[in-house]
Amino acid sequence: MIPLSWYLVLGALLFAIAVTGIFLNRKNLIVILMAVELMLLAVNTNFVAFAHYWGDPAGQVFVFFILTVAAAESAIGLAILVTLFRNLRSIRVDDLDSLKG
Repeated sequence: MIPLSWYLVLGALLFAIAVTGIFLNRKNLIVILMAVELMLLAVNTNFVAFAHYWGDPAGQVFVFFILTVAAAESAIGLAILVTLFRNLRSIRVDDLDSLKG
């Protein structure tokens, strides 16, 4: 049986990769959205690991709700990206400063 600490280390590594992806690449909006999704998956990994460790299925049920919200967030984020690309012909974060008030 795999110990709980291995799952927690895996979740921490995924979360660290996502944070690194956000800080290293601040120009492409798609990469930023993918990094945010990776953060959510890292948290879900921890929820599932703790739910299995404690024998309580509530953590796994909570993961399904998080995945549902993440799917909706991805769909809305991609719809906004498509609209921005149609209007600005770019998805660079630096080009989005024209959206300020």
